[in-house]
Amino acid sequence: MGSSVVSYLIDAFGMLGAAALLYAYAMLSMAKMSGGGLTYQLINLGGAVALMVNSAYHFAWPSAVLNLVWCGIGVLAVTRIIAARPWKRRQPSGGGPG
Repeated sequence: MGSSVVSYLIDAFGMLGAAALLYAYAMLSMAKMSGGGLTYQLINLGGAVALMVNSAYHFAWPSAVLNLVWCGIGVLAVTRIIAARPWKRRQPSGGGPG
């Protein structure tokens, strides 16, 4: 792949990340999504990853570091949400002896 194609793909990835963050913020601001919800946190995390990659590729280090920290916060939030969920053990389906 030529460098112009890679640059285009990185820019498209960054635009998707920006769109994801704006979407999540808009949904939160309009009370259509909960800030403590898994969906919101995953959208935020994905957007931050995309912007971090884009920023690092273009040597925009302040933005890359900001999004690295944003990713760290997102990973912690997602981990806490998942850890707090009650998990049910799967019951074996019928058909066995018994």
